[in-house]
Amino acid sequence: MNKSKFKAKRVTRSYRQTINATPEKVFPLLCPVREAEWLDGWQYNMIYSESGFAEEGAVFSTPFEGEEDTVWIITKHDSKGHGVDFARFTHNSRTCLLRIAVKIKDKTTSYVNISYTYTGIKSHGNDFIESLTEETFLKAIIFWEKSMNYFLKTGKKLKKG
Repeated sequence: MNKSKFKAKRVTRSYRQTINATPEKVFPLLCPVREAEWLDGWQYNMIYSESGFAEEGAVFSTPFEGEEDTVWIITKHDSKGHGVDFARFTHNSRTCLLRIAVKIKDKTTSYVNISYTYTGIKSHGNDFIESLTEETFLKAIIFWEKSMNYFLKTGKKLKKG
């Protein structure tokens, strides 16, 4: 038994986006490759994917300033039910379970329910969790919502700032 004095912190942050498109148009954009088309600043390195796009079992990484790259695994990819789950690991820092479900709101609009559950695995991860306030989370997730809506309307990226 490990008698480490480290005590992991955990936080879950959730949000419901409203996206001005049907689930059939929204869901394919929830892909590391496609995300680069609509989210300003998104960077990724596809490590493994048979199709070259999001699929169950795909592995990719993303940079985060001052840390080693975060490794992502797509653990569920349900194109019929419009749900995708990711497991993320940032070395010497934290894990994250990210769940996204796209549901029809009406004929032209979708709800995108998003939930991130972060767990610190070292003190650096606990520090990250403490810094991820509801305000910080909302700022990022609302920018994502605005960016996807802007892209779906114009075909262009909404610039940060």
